[in-house]
Amino acid sequence: MSPRFRLLPAATIVIVGAAALAGCKTKGELVVDESVGVTAVRGACPAIGIPDYTGDVTLFRAGGEKTAANIDIVAAMTNVKSQCNDGGDGGAKVFVSTSFDVLARRTDTAGARQVQLPYFVTVLRGGSAVVSKRVGTLTLSFADGQERAQVTAQGSAYIDRAEATLSPEIRERITRKRKAGEADAAVDPLTEPDVKAAVQRASFEVLIGFQLDQAQLAYNATR
Repeated sequence: MSPRFRLLPAATIVIVGAAALAGCKTKGELVVDESVGVTAVRGACPAIGIPDYTGDVTLFRAGGEKTAANIDIVAAMTNVKSQCNDGGDGGAKVFVSTSFDVLARRTDTAGARQVQLPYFVTVLRGGSAVVSKRVGTLTLSFADGQERAQVTAQGSAYIDRAEATLSPEIRERITRKRKAGEADAAVDPLTEPDVKAAVQRASFEVLIGFQLDQAQLAYNATR
């Protein structure tokens, strides 16, 4: 089933926990090595991750008792992938498409059953500012007698390319080679307040997770 999305206003969104980000060193990325310094400058493509406590969901049988004996379905996200068009062709927007698998297990295998789970795709700027959030629905299909089910879902997001791009002046200050004896030779440019702030403003993340209620979040956080 194709995911259904609705755009939510940023003011209605609560970000829970820190993002567990998936990424690697690629051309154009800001890469800082303690022994080497800055080896490259980041591009406009965002990091991709799943916020803490939102990568799995536990559903309980009627009655709501949150005990192991009352568990109905457990589902978890895995295999998160992304593709990014960083707007290098001059476009104003960076387009990011994501996909992920959901693996689920049920305790009662009698009868065929479909279960719908909501999930979100959020764009976060500077580690805390929510730019947008979209909520979709995925469907798990269990065959009669089947304990496990799996589904692949997709999401997408747009990021303003100009906002995700460091200015030439900041890029030059970060990557400029410094010679021994120069006044700023021993100064890490990323510790300078204006440089640090510029890098943070230009840093975006696309976060994916299950759309959980407060009780579900609390359960995940205290297990």
